Amino acid sequence: MHAATPRPHSRIRRAALCALAATLAASACGGSDGVVDSTGSGGPGNTGTPPSAPWTWELPAGFAPPRVPTDNPMNAAKVELGRQLFFDTRLSGNGTLACASCHAPERAFAENRALGRGSTGQNHPRNTPTLINAAYQVTLDWANPAPRTLEQQMRTPLFGTNPIEMGVNDDNREQIIERLRTHAEYPGRFAAAFAGEAAPLHWDNIIKAIAAFERTLVSAGSRWDQARAGQITLEPAEQRGEQLFFGTQALCAQCHGGPNLGGAFVDSTQRVGEPAFHNIGLFNIGGSGAYPAPNRGLLEFTGRAEDMGRFRAPSLRNVELTAPYFHDGSVATLEGALDIHAAGGRDMGPGLYAGDGRRNPFKDPLIDRIRIDALDKADLIAFLKTLSDTGVARNPRFADPAVN
Repeated sequence: MHAATPRPHSRIRRAALCALAATLAASACGGSDGVVDSTGSGGPGNTGTPPSAPWTWELPAGFAPPRVPTDNPMNAAKVELGRQLFFDTRLSGNGTLACASCHAPERAFAENRALGRGSTGQNHPRNTPTLINAAYQVTLDWANPAPRTLEQQMRTPLFGTNPIEMGVNDDNREQIIERLRTHAEYPGRFAAAFAGEAAPLHWDNIIKAIAAFERTLVSAGSRWDQARAGQITLEPAEQRGEQLFFGTQALCAQCHGGPNLGGAFVDSTQRVGEPAFHNIGLFNIGGSGAYPAPNRGLLEFTGRAEDMGRFRAPSLRNVELTAPYFHDGSVATLEGALDIHAAGGRDMGPGLYAGDGRRNPFKDPLIDRIRIDALDKADLIAFLKTLSDTGVARNPRFADPAVN
């Protein structure tokens, strides 16, 4: 990952004004389930700071607003503040890493490394997942079922120590806050985003602002979406791949289903499916069914042997942009990933992880029911490439304010 450079204040100001103007011009698309606020607005504060403009959702056809925690309502100033923080290296312990260093817009807010790398140079044991449409996912981690909101999940990369990601700890927390407090723009931005607070610049609000921005990373403008809307017609190979994807031969949608093509889906109006984790036979160390530590999947959190190697099925939207693949980033291409599914797993051959994953005793039985040949795989690849929304990288609302 390459560290972003701090932004000049004048460019921050211009970007903020442009984003706010665009937000005010947008049309609302609301709805709430009574448990969470799906529209949100900044209420009048007790500090004399004017309330921020209400947030207005710009959503693809067929998408309701995501769920929003009641203690973190959306407003325009908060989203813009979160965008600033997301791209700012000041937020890491040593000032070298931003959220965007690992979640790059041009990679659909993922990255092209096999494994994430933290601010101290330590590799993460897992591949960096996309943040696009993450607000609609029921679970947010490769194997940990506990974090259910973006706010909860964000504490791990910020404060985690094994591995170190952003590298925020007890020794530097106040130093990082001081970096923001002495910045020309941030105190005013926090006051506008959290107008009801006398001293709004603190870690809980940093997390809330970034989560608010991440909730806006919604994408459904791919060629597949356009075809579903009747705007274009997919090529014959793409249509055949679509039929395979949703049919009983390739069984892709059994795990990669729902509106986000990633399993369980939740928005402000509905919940589709239940959280699920799958073992697809990537490892079988010594014939025992084991996966290499510390990447043993759901078992790390449940302690149950049958959860060995079970990981969340990722969304396949923008999958062409998010290589390499699987929880450990061990497969470089879509073709390689499909080959493993078609084979019913992966034989690691001799070496440190010797074992035939195709014979893993904890493998999901659905994997062995996949029946696809070389022509089928070519059609599936053609279809998977229709799921790319290339507009994500060009969307000014998602971009680094320093270059927007």
